[in-house]
Amino acid sequence: MMTVLALVSVLLMTSLAGVHGLRQFPKNVLVAEINNDKSITLTCNAKTDGPVTWKFLGKDVEDEDYVRRDGQDLTLLEVDVFASGEYSCWKGDQKLSSTYLLLQDNEEEQEELDLSCRAKSYDCNFTCTWSGTKNKLVRLGLGHDCTEGHSSCKWETSSDQTPDGEFHFVLSHSLSPYEEESTMLELTAEVISDPYMHRKTTTFYLRDIVQPDSPQIVGYKAMRGELKVTIEPPSSWSTPHSFFSLEHEIEYESQDDGKRGRSLSAVIPRGVSRMRVRSRDPLVPSPWSQWSPWKNVENRKMNPRERKRKRHSSRMKSQSTNTRRKGGKTKPKDARRSKTQ
Repeated sequence: MMTVLALVSVLLMTSLAGVHGLRQFPKNVLVAEINNDKSITLTCNAKTDGPVTWKFLGKDVEDEDYVRRDGQDLTLLEVDVFASGEYSCWKGDQKLSSTYLLLQDNEEEQEELDLSCRAKSYDCNFTCTWSGTKNKLVRLGLGHDCTEGHSSCKWETSSDQTPDGEFHFVLSHSLSPYEEESTMLELTAEVISDPYMHRKTTTFYLRDIVQPDSPQIVGYKAMRGELKVTIEPPSSWSTPHSFFSLEHEIEYESQDDGKRGRSLSAVIPRGVSRMRVRSRDPLVPSPWSQWSPWKNVENRKMNPRERKRKRHSSRMKSQSTNTRRKGGKTKPKDARRSKTQ
């Protein structure tokens, strides 16, 4: 004769196996609070006459003290961890509909939303990454319908989970990139873990998650003692670039001592061995992009004319500095000669 403990163990393993066996979100989900003395009614969503048979995890539901039948509906008077799983109604050998019962996590209010989102531009798409633990089902919904849990919500799912347990999503919005953003986006995440359903909603402005891809250094030109760098925005950035401008920052490394410097201008000192660049939207407090790969700078030797011009420029700067220190102006060479005569 099976002991009570053994029976409980079998029921627990059977119930949880139904949840662990999920490979995608069920079409119909019902979330119930556990042990709160509230009954749950399951409806057979099919137009048929006469009685139907209810099954739980593939086995007929027998009349028990915690189960009540009302026509084609099935009411659970008590909900505990053993009640989670698939309930289906049948007419003979025909499956009419099914509802998956999950439990609301009592600690979900204390949990953080393991979700990060990023937009490469102000275009209509952005991506999100869920970085929770493994063996979960995750879906995201954008808009008030998803926040309220309406059937009209268009959920985005991700069937591919990375080895480190991440899910990646691509979501679309209808905001105009040419108008001032006044409406926050509402993003709802639903997660199935064990027999529990976690549900969280977060709000944000699109501008808060805009982070462009890395720009590219396409060239540079020596101009006396400086380099003028030509930078090209990432191909994923919004166009026209005259309207969607980017601010660039160049980091360079000195050829002489290896010290690094940064410049928000496209002009940097000459004599650097390599440089890289990053970008951001200058009109909002958006994060910088990732740095572009280092680009080596070819420092060719100056020809005699360039060396002569550089010496002349240095001599003129030195002469100007000495004159300022003396507090006067240098007289023209002709004036000095005529005074001597």
